[in-house]
Amino acid sequence: MRSYGQYCGLARALDVVGDRWNLLVVRQLLIAPARYRELLDGLPGVATNLLADRLRDLENAGVVERRLAEEGSAVVYALTPWGAGLREPIEGLIRWSTPLMTRGPDGDRFDAAWLVVALRALLSGRPGPRRSSAIGIAVDDRLFQVLTGPGGAEVETHDGRTLDAVVRAEAAIVLGLVAGALGLDDVAGLVDIEGDEAAVREILQRAHRPH
Repeated sequence: MRSYGQYCGLARALDVVGDRWNLLVVRQLLIAPARYRELLDGLPGVATNLLADRLRDLENAGVVERRLAEEGSAVVYALTPWGAGLREPIEGLIRWSTPLMTRGPDGDRFDAAWLVVALRALLSGRPGPRRSSAIGIAVDDRLFQVLTGPGGAEVETHDGRTLDAVVRAEAAIVLGLVAGALGLDDVAGLVDIEGDEAAVREILQRAHRPH
């Protein structure tokens, strides 16, 4: 493993996760433990030998571990408890990236599964609404549930529970709404809301900062 050779917490953290693709591997494993093929599919553009190298380095560093899948005998990669601690700095980077996201995909690849991490990052730390609710956010063929209450919000893949409302829109619009860069009234013709619109507004408008 290459090292900056500096006795500094940031330098030593970058010794472990600073190489290209490392943090994106962690992003995928924050979504869920995954098989090698699933990681390869979720990281468009990575070469198979490079991914194998990155997984080996992260495993040797104690960030990633291999374990048996809950069903069957397949091996999956998962974050160790120490590796899972990268959620906080990764979510901070996602919030910091908001100005970089305003131009939309601009030809870049996109996988709706990545929204599990992004939505949680953008909603975390925000005061929860007065009432508990379950809102669905649909992008492409994915449906996520945002579970909110006085304690804050959790974002998960929809597990079949009854939802108070479902919001359907393109990814860039969803990210703009959740980040507070857009208000629902700004994109009224580009967003479809089915169900309790008041519940949706209570969640999303808390994030909206007036121009």
